[in-house]
Amino acid sequence: METNRQKKMGALLQADLVDILQGEVRKNGISNLIISVSKVSVTTDLSIAKVYLSVFPTDKAPELLKAIQSNAPLIKHDLSQRVKNQLRKVPNLIFYIDDSLDYIEKIDSALKGDENPIENRELLDRRKKK
Repeated sequence: METNRQKKMGALLQADLVDILQGEVRKNGISNLIISVSKVSVTTDLSIAKVYLSVFPTDKAPELLKAIQSNAPLIKHDLSQRVKNQLRKVPNLIFYIDDSLDYIEKIDSALKGDENPIENRELLDRRKKK
């Protein structure tokens, strides 16, 4: 369970990371790309921050994640310049793609579509692990 300090630090990092990432997208003139930071979780010793990114369209997510990971030291530097009055040390940033929205969408489409196991019981045998 996260402490209040971890939550506050995560919220602070999240707000500034959104500004940094979206600013880079605008500065480079990339259109049709939305990056949002869905969650930042900080370890108990405050040395590592796991940053979960949502990218739309999702087909660009893997290549964008590689680019962000390769530029992680620069992002950390920009972040440290923004939070230098609030934090003594900026944690190391580890980036992940947050695919929870895709997962929810697949569940919704499965329930709305033809493959509804509640209405069609024959689908249950097919979904069981063998």
